[in-house]
Amino acid sequence: MTLRISALFWVFLWLHFTAVYGQYTDVINSNKPGFSESPYSVGSGVYQFESNLFYKKTNITPTFSTPESLGIDFLFRTSFFLEKLELNAQLTYQQDEIAFKNIFTSSYNTNGFSRMTVGAKYLLYQQKYEDKSKEVRSWKRRNAFDKKRLIPSVAIYLGLNTDAVNSVYKKGKMSPKVGVLLQNNLTTNFNIITNFYYDNIGTKFEEFSYIITATHNFGNQWSAFFENQTVYLTPQTNSNLGLGFAYLFHRNLQINTAARLIYEGVSQGYYVGLGASYRIDHYKDSFIELNAAGKPLKDTPISRYNKRQNSFFNRLFSIFKKKGTTNRKRPTRTRKSTSKRKKGGFLGLFKKKN
Repeated sequence: MTLRISALFWVFLWLHFTAVYGQYTDVINSNKPGFSESPYSVGSGVYQFESNLFYKKTNITPTFSTPESLGIDFLFRTSFFLEKLELNAQLTYQQDEIAFKNIFTSSYNTNGFSRMTVGAKYLLYQQKYEDKSKEVRSWKRRNAFDKKRLIPSVAIYLGLNTDAVNSVYKKGKMSPKVGVLLQNNLTTNFNIITNFYYDNIGTKFEEFSYIITATHNFGNQWSAFFENQTVYLTPQTNSNLGLGFAYLFHRNLQINTAARLIYEGVSQGYYVGLGASYRIDHYKDSFIELNAAGKPLKDTPISRYNKRQNSFFNRLFSIFKKKGTTNRKRPTRTRKSTSKRKKGGFLGLFKKKN
C-alpha cells in the first residue's frame, strides 16, 4: 500500500513539472531555528545548507531514558528540477547519555546518527494577496485586513527514514514519513506556519505530531519566533515550547539561536541551540515581454529562451556546469520579472541591499 501511495505521489509531480511558480527570494529563507517547515521551496538553482548545534538535558526517569544529548542537526535543500518541488536531506549526529534507573542508577554514553531522512515537498497551492498600495481613493480599504490571509499556502511532504542510525534509534526497517505544511502570512511582518506529520509509518514506533510556529520580523535583519511542538507516541506524549531569534548577516547567510522547555512524559528539561544557514545561489530570473497594453506576448524569443532554461534536462545538467560570467545583454523591450518575491515566511521580507 505504501509503495502505491509513493508511486501516485511521484506521478502527480511529473504531470505538473512544466508549471513554474516563483519560490525564490532575494535573501536566504531558512527554516531554522524552528522545527517547522515552510511550504515554499528555496527556488530552482539554489543549494541551501542549514545547521544547528544543540544541547538537551532532561530528568532521569525509571527504567531507560536519555537524560543528556549533544549533537548537530544538518539539513540540505535544493530545487533544481522545478520551482514548486524541493528535495531535501536531514541528518542528525549526536552523543547521548543512556541511563537506567531502578533501585540504583547507572548510565553509559553512545554516539551516532539519530536521524537520516531524505524527502521532498511540493507546493499545491500558493495564496496571493491584494496589492493595496495602489488603492488611493479609500484609506479604509487600503488599511483593511485582507481576508485571503486566513487561507494558507499548502504543500505536501513525503520522506523516507533510512534507519541507517545508531542502534538506540533504530526502528527495525526503513519507514515513510508524510506531512502537510501550511503557512498564513497574516501581515507583511507576521506569519504562522503549521505542520502535521505522520512518521515511522509501518513500524512499532509510529507517531503523529504537529508544530505551530509564529514568526515576526523586526526591520531588515532581525526576526523572532515562538513555537509549540507536540508528538503523540505510545504510551506517552512529548511536547516542547521554543523561543528563538535569527539575524541576517548577509543575503546568503543567517545566524540563529533558540531555547526550549521540554516535556517528555513525566520527564522535564531544556534544549538550547545555535546554528547557521548558508545558500549557494545559482538562480536565474526569467522575463515576460509585454505589449503596449501591458499584456504578455506568448511566443517571443524571450519566452522560448525561458522555456529552454526551465526545461527538465537543462535544470538537471545545470548543476554540473561551472558558474561563469557572461557579456550577453538582455533585450531592452518592456518586460517584467516572473519570480514571485515572497512577502512572508521566515526572514523572507528582507530587501536586497544596494
